[in-house]
Amino acid sequence: MAASAATLVTGRARAAQPIKIGVLTDLAGPYADDSGKGSVVMAKLAIEDFRKMNAGLDVELISADFSDKPDVAANLAAQWYDREGVDLIIDVPVSSAALAVANVAKQKDKVAIFNAGSSALTGAHCTPNTAHWAFDTYGLASTTGRAVVEAGGKTWFFIQANYAFGASLVEDASSVIEASGGKVLGTVKYPFPETSDYASFLLQAQSSGAEVIGFASAGADSSNLIKQSSEFGLANGKVKLAALLCFIPQIHALGLQASKGLLVSEAFYWDLNDGTRALAERYAPQVGGAKPCTIQAGCYSGVLHYLKAAAALGVDNAKKSGAAVVAKMKEMPTDDLAFGKGRLREDGRKIHDMYLFEVKAPEESKKPWDYYRYLKTVSGEKAFRPLAAGKCPIVKA
Repeated sequence: MAASAATLVTGRARAAQPIKIGVLTDLAGPYADDSGKGSVVMAKLAIEDFRKMNAGLDVELISADFSDKPDVAANLAAQWYDREGVDLIIDVPVSSAALAVANVAKQKDKVAIFNAGSSALTGAHCTPNTAHWAFDTYGLASTTGRAVVEAGGKTWFFIQANYAFGASLVEDASSVIEASGGKVLGTVKYPFPETSDYASFLLQAQSSGAEVIGFASAGADSSNLIKQSSEFGLANGKVKLAALLCFIPQIHALGLQASKGLLVSEAFYWDLNDGTRALAERYAPQVGGAKPCTIQAGCYSGVLHYLKAAAALGVDNAKKSGAAVVAKMKEMPTDDLAFGKGRLREDGRKIHDMYLFEVKAPEESKKPWDYYRYLKTVSGEKAFRPLAAGKCPIVKA
């Protein structure tokens, strides 16, 4: 499978070998809008910004499509690490593939930074060579659950994809909802991937009398649930709809008429502050005017922090041991345009604030991609799973 390569940062005092970064992503599949070319562009922007801090460190970037398959991802990772001298692999927005690459990174003593969903990456499957960056299922579910309950949405009913990922979303959200004083009235599971008709499940959720209906789903399922909810008139002001995993490209594809009033949690929104707007302004011309989403912002933030740590450690030492670079990343606070100030926790979980947004109605949107109304901030320390609860084997008791 071909990979594209370009040397992006050069300086007068060249290192003997460049730091080499590989964006392993979905360039043509169902996650291409959330990651794909946008993730590559954001990695390039991070390298440009790092150059302003350290013009003497060479950085080379390559990218490839792993076809959303764990075996393809693991094979590409091994090839990159062994034959092409890649020091960092970033993105891998599919959990099963990220878990496969994590094993390879540990075996080769290289670095991998993930923008996939599964919180197992900082739990039972954590390693000293990996970091989990933009979000995880626990952070999204707990942010939505906590913030909505605190805003008055006390009773919930879930429509859940009937597989492990959907179950994890419901479990994580339910624990936070109940701890915050809310109540889960019930859950209905739809067969995955056998159905795209959610009428009976939506009617069951509506008849529960819950104040909030939560969608524990992803990708096309989430989009179809949101669209059919609008067609059935569920978002009528009396009931709130909350998507536990939904990024702004999906809202763009659905349109505001279908998604207005939807509650979503994100770690990043392009119009959140001056820093995010400046980043989006540089990004948009390279992707046909689109705005970056949380996963793509994770590539910017992760690459930038990795390069800061590699420079602090020294290029030779950084190339010698990926675990040493990750350890240095954990020592240094994170700070960038995408997520602001934060830290990389002992288990590899990137800690930063999470936000609850409501999707605007069409008449409220004043410019392209002006889709979210800010509702609430949940601090990273509260949003993500407590360190002890993850039972990461590299964390000392």
